[in-house]
Amino acid sequence: MQSKSLSLAPALTLFPGLKPPHKTLLFHQICVLVITFLAYASFHASRKPPSIVKSVLGPTVPSNATQVPNLSSYDAGWPPFNGTQGTHRLGELDLAFLTSYSIGMYLAGHVGDRIDLRLFLVFGMMGSGLFTILFGLGYWLDVHVLGFFVGVQIVCGVFQSIGWPCVVAVVGSWLGESKRGLIMGVWNSHTSVGNIIGSVVASGVLEFGWGWSFVVPGLLIILVGILVFLFLVVNPEDMGFVHPGMDIEMSVETDSAENPQKVESEEAKLIESDNSDSSSAIGFLEAWKLPGVAPFAFCLFFSKLVAYTFLYWLPFYIRHTGNCYYMQNYMILDRIALSFI
Repeated sequence: MQSKSLSLAPALTLFPGLKPPHKTLLFHQICVLVITFLAYASFHASRKPPSIVKSVLGPTVPSNATQVPNLSSYDAGWPPFNGTQGTHRLGELDLAFLTSYSIGMYLAGHVGDRIDLRLFLVFGMMGSGLFTILFGLGYWLDVHVLGFFVGVQIVCGVFQSIGWPCVVAVVGSWLGESKRGLIMGVWNSHTSVGNIIGSVVASGVLEFGWGWSFVVPGLLIILVGILVFLFLVVNPEDMGFVHPGMDIEMSVETDSAENPQKVESEEAKLIESDNSDSSSAIGFLEAWKLPGVAPFAFCLFFSKLVAYTFLYWLPFYIRHTGNCYYMQNYMILDRIALSFI
């Protein structure tokens, strides 16, 4: 993903000491990793509230299969998620969010190729925070319309889809080939960290009203979005650094005397790529033809199938179907399960 940086982060103008030669390339690489880590962790933290409040919004499902449900059990909860169709309507919220999220992910990648990734990422974080808060405001506004909650989840899913393409593109532009696997492996733990933070925050304020379980994570991602807007630098070239991937081209020039034909072919590829429009994105079918894309996509599909089952339904399931011991410790089990996501 090639992005266009319209301007430097405002913090670099306010604090000139953050620019080179005062700060090295390594310093800025660490800053980018930390900022993007916090950014996507806040995305996942703001996704967690629906799974936490399901037990409050939905009807009280009998914990024993032989136990006959009564009308008072189904009346408990928050309309329209109480009643016999309560769990189905909660599932419709998840379906609305994940559908818009999956479609938006594809569109966000194309849009990110053409605009400033820092501003696009901030746009996604602000939108996610505002619509997460809007969902929680339904508690104080006494909203009981299913269409309101479904619509909020659809729009929130679109904003949430902006996060992953942006942070991956930014990190990729700052890292070279050396130790990329190790760094990305550690950095990618932001999903688990965000899920744990979201679980702790949402469950911690649930006793004050389920609306707070949405408002607090929504405010959190907005605050992190302000941090991203102030400090994130998208490309090392914007700071006057050489792109970390340029060391590969330097090694090609060193081998020119030994492998002239190989160098000519490499130069031809570079010239061809330079002549092409850097802002143009490849199509959907062309992306599937890239080596490793299809196997990775199918592996991610099945892993996410299990991950989001835990993410959205594990607390609800344990609370309503487990025995007393598990009901008291369902949050601990939830955090353990999320460590594998």
